Amino acid sequence: MKIQNFEALAVSDSRRATLTIAEAGLEAIDTERVMREMIQVGMADGKQTLLLGNEVVDLSAVHDLIFIAVGKCATEAAIVTEEVLGERITRGVVVDVKECPPSKTGRIQNFCGTHPLPSDENLRAAQAIVATLADLTENDLVIFVISGGGSTLLFLPKDPASHEEINIFDILMRGGASIEELNTVRKHTSYARGGNLAKDAYPARVVSFLFSDVPTDNLSFIASGPTIKDESTVEDAATILAKFGVLKTSTIEQCGLIETPKDDKYFARVTNILATSNVRALEAMKKSAALLGYHAEIRDTKLSGEANDVAAMITAAIHAAPPHSVLLWGGETTVTATGTGEGGRNLQVSLAALENLDPNSDTGEVILSLATDGRDHGPYAGALCDSITKKAIADAGLDAAVYMKENNSYPLFTKVGNYLMTGDTGSNVSDIIIALKT
Repeated sequence: MKIQNFEALAVSDSRRATLTIAEAGLEAIDTERVMREMIQVGMADGKQTLLLGNEVVDLSAVHDLIFIAVGKCATEAAIVTEEVLGERITRGVVVDVKECPPSKTGRIQNFCGTHPLPSDENLRAAQAIVATLADLTENDLVIFVISGGGSTLLFLPKDPASHEEINIFDILMRGGASIEELNTVRKHTSYARGGNLAKDAYPARVVSFLFSDVPTDNLSFIASGPTIKDESTVEDAATILAKFGVLKTSTIEQCGLIETPKDDKYFARVTNILATSNVRALEAMKKSAALLGYHAEIRDTKLSGEANDVAAMITAAIHAAPPHSVLLWGGETTVTATGTGEGGRNLQVSLAALENLDPNSDTGEVILSLATDGRDHGPYAGALCDSITKKAIADAGLDAAVYMKENNSYPLFTKVGNYLMTGDTGSNVSDIIIALKT
């Protein structure tokens, strides 16, 4: 079971139903499950073939097979890929935000980087990827698995000794920059993003599996599109930095911005495949809700906006819904910090929704918001709120409004419980929100 404290939270029928629906969504996007669908070895016309999504590769024609996995799904993807391909893998690199078990073949280097801000380990990992892709030929095949968190892990700035990016993105995130804005800048601050890994792999054949954690499923924004031709420019990145006042405070010229590869030849033999996204999770949750006797509706797969505003919209929607309804959203909110507290966007959504819950619902309305990677800017995946949560806060003598104003949701939920604990799920397809009405 993905939700480790499922039974502790499931103290009412409405909560149990909500948690069951969330569990179905997490199971559907399990990385190992998805990768077993994406990578299969078979036979065709007497030749051993490799099926990569819908791409069929004649293995006898492949000289070197390189495997590169980056992001929060990298470890799980590597386990399956090495199990399926084994000694066929010539060499590879896996970079995750958690420790990866040693390669069974000894042919894959493992790195455990930091997130959401980069570090020297991220730099070493990015350098190892570039070195692994050096001197490839047209007879070589590179399989990439790219997932959320990859932007930070692919840290290879113009000046390797500079950690200016840490300051830049701390300002952008605190200012409420969207993931599109963040990744537009990221593409132009690293030689391992924005199509650069496709350039490094040229002229080899490249098949890249992308696990979407962005609300629009725009492939170029997933981990800042390392294998996709970037349409943005240095000027676009500079405009965003100016918007948030970063250009004026930077200690290096133009924040170290670099242009991304624009020559079509680097991308002619690259196939980018959307392996999974929040749509898969939402469809699974809709089916689960129906099996539990609820009328389920997916309201949005590209949710965005301020967490407090989104919470108000969701509570209004569930108020207006008929009994036995489940409303589903996928996407990613933002939090413009007005306080100095600790907490993530999902905790903020749940806390803000609590204020607007129907006081007469008596556990009949439940709202759950969670990060599918299992970490909502801290150890909790998210939280659920209902009349039980509201009572727990009141019984503890706490003022939810004060905690919300200070963006201090983490300490509040630590004190009263009602948070979701999953640990690192090994999946990452943006956030999911469930609103249930009995």
